[in-house]
Formats: sequence, C-alpha cells, structure tokens
Amino acid sequence: MSEVSLTLIQTFYLVARHGSYSAAARELNLTYQSAANHVRRLEQILKDRLVESEQGAKRITLTPRGRTLYNLLHPELDIMLDRLSIVVENQRALVRIGLPQAIFYFLFPPVLGAFRQQHPDVEIVAYERDTVLAELVKNGSLDVCISERFFGDPVVPQRLLGTYGLSLVYPAGWGEPPAAADVPRWAENRPFVSYEPGQTLRNLTLDFLNREGGNIQPDIATSGTSSVKRCVEEGLGFAIIPSWCVAPEDRTLRQVSLDQLPRVKVYFGESQFLRENVYVKALYELFRQQIADNPLFS
Repeated sequence: MSEVSLTLIQTFYLVARHGSYSAAARELNLTYQSAANHVRRLEQILKDRLVESEQGAKRITLTPRGRTLYNLLHPELDIMLDRLSIVVENQRALVRIGLPQAIFYFLFPPVLGAFRQQHPDVEIVAYERDTVLAELVKNGSLDVCISERFFGDPVVPQRLLGTYGLSLVYPAGWGEPPAAADVPRWAENRPFVSYEPGQTLRNLTLDFLNREGGNIQPDIATSGTSSVKRCVEEGLGFAIIPSWCVAPEDRTLRQVSLDQLPRVKVYFGESQFLRENVYVKALYELFRQQIADNPLFS
C-alpha cells in the first residue's frame, strides 16, 4: 500500500466535516479540483470509496467506509492539528497543563522544579481549573490535565496517580474538635466555606454533610482550596479540604480527619497522541513520584 500523507487525510477530514469540497478547499487555500483530487488519491490508496457526490451537487455524502474513517479521526485530528500549529508558531517548546488550584499550590512546585532541571528550555503554562479539563484537552487547549474526575473518554486517557483523604478544618477559637462521626450535626447552623458549583470536592462534602437529611449549604464559595483555607483562617467558617493542605504550623486552624469519607482519586490525563511525548512522560513520572513520596497519599 502507498504511504498515506497527512495532507490527504486532512483534506478528506475537512471535506467530511464541512460536507463539501469547496468549503474544505477554502479552508486549505486549495482549488476545488485539488481538494477533490486529494480525496480521490486517498480512495485509491485505501482501495475503497469514501465520498459520493452527484454531478453538479454542492454537498457530498460519506460512504460507510468514509463515515468510519471520519469517526476514527474526529476529534483527535483537530487536536493534533491545533497542537502542530502551536509548535510551528512557537519555536520554543510549550506544554500546557490544567490542574486544580490545591494541587498546583501544594504539590506542583516541586514537580515544576524537577521538570525545569530536566528540560530548562521548555515553557510550562499552568491553568488552575477543576471543571471542563477533559474538554480543554479534547479541543486542543491543554496537553495534560491532573484531575479528581475520571472522564471515561478514550480521547483523554487517564492513569491513577494516588488517592488522598479529606479533613474538617475550622478556626481554633471555636473550641474542641467534634468526633468525626458527629461532624454533620456539629456543622448545623455554622457558616460553611466551600467551592464553586460543579467542583468535585463541593459535591462530595455536601453529600456527606447532608446525608442524614440535613440542609447545609455553602455560605461562601470560592474557586480553589487556598482561598477556602484562607477564609477559614480569617474565622469566616469551617471547610472540608484535602488533608495535605493543612500543615503543623497552621496554628490558627483545627483539623479532624474524615476517614469515613471516600478517598479522592487523582488522575493524570493527556491528549492521546501526546502519550509518548518526552515532556508529557517526564511530567507523569515526576507527579507519580511526588505523590508516592507523600505519606498522606496512597
């Protein structure tokens, strides 16, 4: 079989996506005939029809083989082409990573320091996000994501890095800590600081606090753990945050480990076609080692 070029694949993909040769030709800055010839050449290589079009018709129809090939390419080809354009436009290597604020603030700096030693010429762009990470990887906005959600999407493969527990934290001036089992009752009528709607830890903690029919809702909601913790330090309420966010020197806070809550899983995800990328592999290994060395993770 003759070698299939990216040019032929890209032309077919755009013809299939737009439903016409003329629209694909405009996007690729080709003539109509060149776009049609690219598709015909690909059909010759694959020895099967991909596109059907009637004489003079403006729209094309995909054959069953054409639909199969298009579904195989979408959306991964979009991501790859976006990434290639970034590589071409930026002479300096760039890796874009999305991760929750707490992981960035408390765990990422050592990873970043080790990565910079290994790859000093690579720029890291970090986006502190909890939601929509999978979509950001799929649409080409991110290369890597660290998430507490399992997407179940083959386009964004994920590997488990570890799990962590959660703790109740509250101002030290509020008195002696409650037993872990009594936290939902203790929390009634106390101000609650949590995360913005949709975030993993907000959903988990609300389920826990209201599992016996309670109606505890956040009085203050912020975008990340460092902001939640800061509100608690200022005496604005209690919160439930990752246990590894509280250090012995945090003397203004009291902490109660909530072992009855499910441990939160942390996943490393990346765009499928970047899985063997040297920088992505380095980040995975550094994150894996950082979490393996942390006694609060398992």
